[in-house]
Amino acid sequence: MRMRIDLAYDGTDFKGWAAQPGLRTVQGELEQALRTVLRLPEPPAVTCAGRTDAGVHARGQVAHVDVDSHPGVVERRLRRIAPADIRIKSVTQAPEHFDARFAALERRYVYRMTDHPAGPDPLARGMIVAQPRPLDVELMNAAARHLLGEHDFAAFCKRRDGATTIRTLLDLRTVRGGETLATTVRADAFCHSMVRSLMGCLVAVGERRYPPEFAAEILAAGRRDPRVKVMPAHGLVLEEVRYPDADGLAARVTEARQRRDGRP
Repeated sequence: MRMRIDLAYDGTDFKGWAAQPGLRTVQGELEQALRTVLRLPEPPAVTCAGRTDAGVHARGQVAHVDVDSHPGVVERRLRRIAPADIRIKSVTQAPEHFDARFAALERRYVYRMTDHPAGPDPLARGMIVAQPRPLDVELMNAAARHLLGEHDFAAFCKRRDGATTIRTLLDLRTVRGGETLATTVRADAFCHSMVRSLMGCLVAVGERRYPPEFAAEILAAGRRDPRVKVMPAHGLVLEEVRYPDADGLAARVTEARQRRDGRP
């Protein structure tokens, strides 16, 4: 049976989502927990919607696993043994054709910073990045408009062999609430380090080092630029993953599996 697992985690002490030998990761902890509660000879493979980097948090991560058990039993047992920095929100039977990664319509992240001279609230410092210079939100949003839509985001991604960097950026906007600046980033999918690189571009404009058109210049260049900093991981949270209704899952999986650049 395929099960959908909705979970949240504090990414501070994890070396990212993906299992790595000898390192503590979210996938590794979850797979070992499943092996324990189901008494399996080997850990079952867990697939997630967004492979978060080291230090990145999640409130709305979604994963799936294929195991022979009852979702309610798995949920109760996982909650008993999950470490304190992983929260098992729910375990449910997944509908036919559900795939946590390929069925997703979009992922929504929020990046949080403060440019207050005193830095972030000490109780929230693990999720808010201290920005040493004042930021102009209007300039940041003007820069963001140059990046919306479908583009090749190679300039904002760490390349991986065989992986396309074409993505559709649906929303990129920053709002100031009290001492905190929150930037919402929505896309059909993200490539490696894309969100934090986008933030580096917006911060460079928000600090008035470059005009808003700087974002279009970086995007058009199609390669990493040393003027664009990859922002710290701890300010980033995966907030939500959206899926189609059950009738649309199969078509979405087929669409997502096709390379966006049209090559086989």
